[in-house]
Amino acid sequence: MTVRTRVAIIGAGPAGLLLAHLLDRQGIESIIVDARTREQIETTIRAGILEQGTVEVLSRTGASDRVLTVGSRHDGIDLAFAGEHHRIDFAATAGRAVWLYPQHEALKDLIAARLAAGQDIRFGVTAERVEDPDSDRPRVVAVDADGAPLVIEADWVVGADGSRSVARASISGRHSGAYREYPFAWFGILCEAPPSAEELIYSNSPEGFALISQRSPEVQRMYFQCDPEAGPDALDEAELWTTLQARVPGTTLKQGRIFQRDVLRFRSFVASDLRRGRVVLVGDAAHTVPPTGAKGMNLAVADVVLLSEALRASLSDGDDALVDAFPERALERIWKAQHFSWWMTSMLHLQPEASDFDRRRQLGELRTVVESEAGRTYLAEAYTGWPLPGVEAVLG
Repeated sequence: MTVRTRVAIIGAGPAGLLLAHLLDRQGIESIIVDARTREQIETTIRAGILEQGTVEVLSRTGASDRVLTVGSRHDGIDLAFAGEHHRIDFAATAGRAVWLYPQHEALKDLIAARLAAGQDIRFGVTAERVEDPDSDRPRVVAVDADGAPLVIEADWVVGADGSRSVARASISGRHSGAYREYPFAWFGILCEAPPSAEELIYSNSPEGFALISQRSPEVQRMYFQCDPEAGPDALDEAELWTTLQARVPGTTLKQGRIFQRDVLRFRSFVASDLRRGRVVLVGDAAHTVPPTGAKGMNLAVADVVLLSEALRASLSDGDDALVDAFPERALERIWKAQHFSWWMTSMLHLQPEASDFDRRRQLGELRTVVESEAGRTYLAEAYTGWPLPGVEAVLG
């Protein structure tokens, strides 16, 4: 079976769904395919810190109202080290804020909005490859849940299909790009307990890094640095609480039943090319970052803001100048976010085999940040998000 559309989007994650939403506002049709079911997409629990610019795009374009009514606004974070707590005041230093709103909740909103608008979303459809990227009719070759073949012919194909991107293979090879591996991971838990603090705590302790986050008034999310080879059942519940408590001296954690645990490995990656012909990459298909800087979904939104206007100019005006400029414009922000994520990660985590000099230097770096208005401002500006180029066209 062969179908025709203007834009074929592989992946019903934040990037793919938001792109379809913004294109629809410009009268441009698209088809989205994703190998997962709707239930799998909406119930895979993921954390979410949304920059102010991301929240404005979601709320002002009608993609999500709940981000403002259910999401929790945070005007700062707690940076803890050497037995001290230092608040980084986002509002005072950067004039912006972030919202705590889990990614799967944003996906629920986006899917509901797109289905209500009649969006063609094909769940359970696995894209196998992208053919003829250099032609004016690139194709997505796929199979549905029953194994029946499907070919989607489009003017443009967008790979928003995550870190194992099929679309990336058609551009420069699935594994082609610049990357950095990290020698540690995060052990994450979800627990039934009230919040231990009003804002997120990023803690650098002699025992290792910990992040004390929230999910709701009744459910909390917490992480601690661990060996990347550790399994989710490596520690029992008592050992998990002992480990977490040791990493946040000065804060008494409120404990409760742990009902989910996982180990999150991470690395930095940027694809060697973001575009070939009429195939373009966005989101995790184009780049991944360690979670310390809270940049994952926000980078995907920034990509889509640029690309949606570029595709509109191409499809409505016959002008490919913005599409031609998309990779360079997107990479400017991507590499800034890579640096910030690397900086936060290296400043807060204990490196294996670190010497006493390394440890004291790290504490000196942390103290330099919190005792300097310029240092606090840089952290706040980067964490809450830089201005989004092209956002005026999207919101107008």
